[in-house]
Amino acid sequence: MNDDIFDKPSEAEIDKIHEVDLKEKMETFYIDYAMSVIASRALPDVRDGLKPVQRRVLYSMIELNNGPDKPHRKSARIVGDTMGKYHPHGDSSIYGALVNMAQDWSTRYPLVDGHGNFGSMDGDGAAAMRYTEARLSKISMELLADISKNTVDFVPNFDDTEKEPVVLPSRYPNLLVNGTTGIAVGMATNIPPHNLREVVQAVVKIIDNRVEEDRDTTIDEILPIVKAPDFPTGGLILGTRGCEEAYRTGRGKIRVRAVTNIETLPNGKSQIIATELPYMVNKANLIIKIAELVKLKKIDGITDIRDESNREGVRVVIELRKDANANVILNQLYKHTQLQDTFGVIMLALINNQPKVMNLLDMLTYYLKHQEDVVTRRTKYDLNKAEERDHILQGLLKALDFIDEVITIIRGSQNAQIAKERLMERFELSDVQAQAIVEMRLRALTGLEREKLENEHKDLVVKIAELKAILADEKLLLGVIKTEMTAIAEKYGDDRRSKIGYDELDISMEDLIPKENTIIAMTSLGYIKRMTVDNFKAQNRGGRGIKGMQTIDEDYIEDLLMTTTHHYLNFFTNMGRVYRLKAYEIPEAGRTARGTAIVNLLQLAPGEKITAMIPIHEYSDDKNLFMVTKTGIVKKTPLMEFSNVRKNGLTAINLREEDELIEVKITDSSSEIFLVTKQGMCIRFQETDVRATGRASMGVIGMNLSPGDEIIGMQLQTQGSDLLIVSENGMGKRTNMDEFTVQKRGGKGVKCYKIVEKTGDVVGAKAVNDDNEIMMITTEGIIIQLRVQDISTLSRITSGVKLINLDEGVKVAQIAKVREKLSNGDHEFDNLEEAMEEVAQEAVSEDEEEIEENLIFPTEENEDDE
Repeated sequence: MNDDIFDKPSEAEIDKIHEVDLKEKMETFYIDYAMSVIASRALPDVRDGLKPVQRRVLYSMIELNNGPDKPHRKSARIVGDTMGKYHPHGDSSIYGALVNMAQDWSTRYPLVDGHGNFGSMDGDGAAAMRYTEARLSKISMELLADISKNTVDFVPNFDDTEKEPVVLPSRYPNLLVNGTTGIAVGMATNIPPHNLREVVQAVVKIIDNRVEEDRDTTIDEILPIVKAPDFPTGGLILGTRGCEEAYRTGRGKIRVRAVTNIETLPNGKSQIIATELPYMVNKANLIIKIAELVKLKKIDGITDIRDESNREGVRVVIELRKDANANVILNQLYKHTQLQDTFGVIMLALINNQPKVMNLLDMLTYYLKHQEDVVTRRTKYDLNKAEERDHILQGLLKALDFIDEVITIIRGSQNAQIAKERLMERFELSDVQAQAIVEMRLRALTGLEREKLENEHKDLVVKIAELKAILADEKLLLGVIKTEMTAIAEKYGDDRRSKIGYDELDISMEDLIPKENTIIAMTSLGYIKRMTVDNFKAQNRGGRGIKGMQTIDEDYIEDLLMTTTHHYLNFFTNMGRVYRLKAYEIPEAGRTARGTAIVNLLQLAPGEKITAMIPIHEYSDDKNLFMVTKTGIVKKTPLMEFSNVRKNGLTAINLREEDELIEVKITDSSSEIFLVTKQGMCIRFQETDVRATGRASMGVIGMNLSPGDEIIGMQLQTQGSDLLIVSENGMGKRTNMDEFTVQKRGGKGVKCYKIVEKTGDVVGAKAVNDDNEIMMITTEGIIIQLRVQDISTLSRITSGVKLINLDEGVKVAQIAKVREKLSNGDHEFDNLEEAMEEVAQEAVSEDEEEIEENLIFPTEENEDDE
């Protein structure tokens, strides 16, 4: 811009007109401006990940001695120093940069420790800089570490009165760890933050490959280590396809979703609770947007929105109408609001003051190159200092050897200069050594001081050798970088905040999930979780029961089965619909955790409950699903009809009003069906009596019920030799299957249990063998385990014996069957623990045996193969 049109004209030229090409001048000026913005304002350096204003703020703070161990200083003082010494721009831009580095929802690892009002997630601005105070955070000291040891270049500031660093030493990869965003001219950068431990681990991988195998690292080796960004606000990252694209090419789109939970209130209403929001989403604006959508009737069913966030964390509560489907509304919110947002990654940074889009490996490689330079320069500095000190020590030790002569020379000299020259001449000393001897204090003559000097000399000799070895061997140098960086990761690293979820659009996600045995547990009130086999093995299993998951009042474990992570689970509901999930889509939880409410995973309607959970690994033509409703309607549908279940479910059976689907089993057209009612009636008929119908049909009458009676269970004759019947007051008995004659479907059946006042109604019926065990679950969630052989075998019209002592008001709610012997396809095991250990060690193969071979508490659809 130093063109003659801006020069002050001379007296002679005052009246002359200079013609210029305006187009050419505008181009020149705009290019100069663009380059200034690109290189000196908006884009970060690949080495320390900082823009000039951030670098200058941090350097000003270290110059002010404003470290984490010192009191906070007024922000205005920091801004004033930065502006006056290094950054000749507006104070608002400097203070804005300072504030951003102090906000823990904007910066993954804050570089500034702020004191006062530094704004909020609602978009509130920070208080004026005269009110707030700040100091460097502990981790930012690692950015500035060793800056005084000639590790980086310094250049004159804008007015040539100070020196400022071109780049900071940055002892950890700050560009990736904290990310950055910036809009330059004609280009922009948007690098997401990452987890410190993961990024350091990736750098360590590059170092290990060079040190141990003498080779370069490929991007494919880094991707399993740094799978996805780690946002300070948490959130759920949907799939890794967008992340991988960004890491391979430098550009990509990452979909981030809020962490939400659907809770059902005692009054039957549901509410959606958001506890983590996508990165950079303004919470206040989000709530306003939701309110607008409700007002415009684009989303129907929301009755109230509240922001209950506090210092503990974010909590946005969205209350729903009683008849609203929470999952449907949540999906609408994902679609229309920033509860689901896209983060566009542009990994652009400056290399030698030139902008370049890089992939993940490029960024890590450039950073490591910077660290090699920093550690080399620091090592040279330390070596130089050590050699200088050792040189002086050698002179002092030589003087102490001839101390009497030294004293004589010094006493006999007219001044210090003459004494120095005589000492240099007599003992062949350098000027520095002679100066040190002249300045030596008398205490150095003591034996203790001499010993200290000798020890210091020995230590320096060792240190000098080590430093020279580092400079001579690149692998040793890389080892130093690895050690120091690992220490930083251990000191400041933390767990991931952003979880990586499954994206239904990302098929490749499934390949990342290992195929392994897993245990699914679901409670009566609809809480479900996935557990590892090892987790279950750790349960306290005694002869009389096991410690199950923690449940809320009147809840109990209803289904507990083993499947594999890649198998489908079909969920049938009391309203006759079927939903489907892959087992890995169910969140994993610990042994005693309650789990996730099933309404968070399936789009259930209000009042809809799961009545059957069936694992299916292959849809085949020779299998049927056999269903029974509370009023005695039965239906048989080919399994293939359910091979394509939509996300919002399918109709499995058409139900009459007031009727409910209570049980579903897999059959093979050769089964005999047992239906047992609440009033102690039972019917046995051939499965072939029921013709196969399509999904949308209603079914046929399976049993003719008396007024007030209802079906409580369905069993198959292949599941056992006896029919075990248990009543709600803890009475029960076994009856041989042969006592029930085969009838045609639709009859009244025969009496199978004698109901009196002390027995109460029948609550459960299971087909059993002598070597089975059963579990009785009470309304208080207590699980009692009994051996079937200990239960009396009685005729049909009897009440049985007492199986369990119950407190007043407590009843038996459910019974389940435990297989005494498990098979893994090769041989049987004597007990559950032995089988679990064997199963835990097995790898799940592609052509796996039928999944029922691995069941713990088999659901009835699999028990027909016993």
